[in-house]
Amino acid sequence: MNNDQLYHVWKKVPVDYYQKGIQSNILQRVWHKHKISYAKRIISELTFNKCLDVGCASGYMISEIAKSFPEKQFFGIDAFDKTIEYAKKKYKNIKFEIAKAEKLPFTDNSFGLVICYETIEHVANPKQMLKEIRRILSKDGTVLLAMDSGNLIFRIIWFIWEKTKGSVWNGAHLNPFHHEELESFIRKSGFKIESKNFTHFGLEVVFELTKKY
Repeated sequence: MNNDQLYHVWKKVPVDYYQKGIQSNILQRVWHKHKISYAKRIISELTFNKCLDVGCASGYMISEIAKSFPEKQFFGIDAFDKTIEYAKKKYKNIKFEIAKAEKLPFTDNSFGLVICYETIEHVANPKQMLKEIRRILSKDGTVLLAMDSGNLIFRIIWFIWEKTKGSVWNGAHLNPFHHEELESFIRKSGFKIESKNFTHFGLEVVFELTKKY
């Protein structure tokens, strides 16, 4: 899929999709609130100064996490310019940039924490994305990488969701990994898997990663 085709997929999703969805749709509210609270529990046990959200969309998740760690620096990147413009206006305490996950505009070893939630399934080149995340991650840093588990139940739910309330996401999953495929893919990308956990009744998988030397 080329850049023009990707942009066509992205622009179907309203820039404030998450902010409004949390308020108006109980399923979205339960899903996103749970994933954020779970991420916060893991992050509270980590040591870091700077955190980057790769694929931050309109900044909802990273803004909620930042509230719990006001002494830390938070950054977000997304390739869709409209969502970054929105995030910059709404969340002044976070530094947002327009950038592709496959080409991060940061120096080597510059982040102690990288979060990448429900993004890897949307990028054109997931191998290059993981290479870039590894490059900008500090020596003792941590990556939280999450996406749907890809199990049969999720795929049935997602099929129905795309045909109904979530029609804006039709065609957005470029890499519909099963969690076992994703685990193998991660291991080949220079990361050590510290933990692999399932949330949302097995519908989401969360990997805690460190650099493998």
